[in-house]
Amino acid sequence: MKIFKAIDNVLAAFGNVKAMERNHVDTFTENKIRQINGEKIAVASNGGIWVEYQELAGCIFINATVLSSVGIKTFKGSKLSFLGGKKDLIISSDTTEIESDYSNVSNRWITNISYIVSNEDIQFIKRKEYSLIKIDSKKTTIEFSPEK
Repeated sequence: MKIFKAIDNVLAAFGNVKAMERNHVDTFTENKIRQINGEKIAVASNGGIWVEYQELAGCIFINATVLSSVGIKTFKGSKLSFLGGKKDLIISSDTTEIESDYSNVSNRWITNISYIVSNEDIQFIKRKEYSLIKIDSKKTTIEFSPEK
């Protein structure tokens, strides 16, 4: 394996872009992953969902940070679904353009998504009366288990 690393270093020195990408260590995204703010509401095998509540101009937002092994890139927005309880809650993202950041250190993706919610929606989320949390975008579906 050391020989491949040495070959990549030589190729990168000559300007090979793919070799440069393989050698690059993304400390910026990895630091974002280590310092996620908010309350963890869901877990998965390689990540989770953290949320912070924010009020701006009379609207209440959930700022969700999603850490997963799958990246999201869409211009159609996403849906955050709380399923499996007495009732289901499905909310749409505030913005339509969503793109994940990749960390090649931990091989994970981090995505920030905002959702407009009501006070009733926040209470529903805090009561944790659901058994599955799902994020759907154009081509990607990621499922999480609620943090108990």
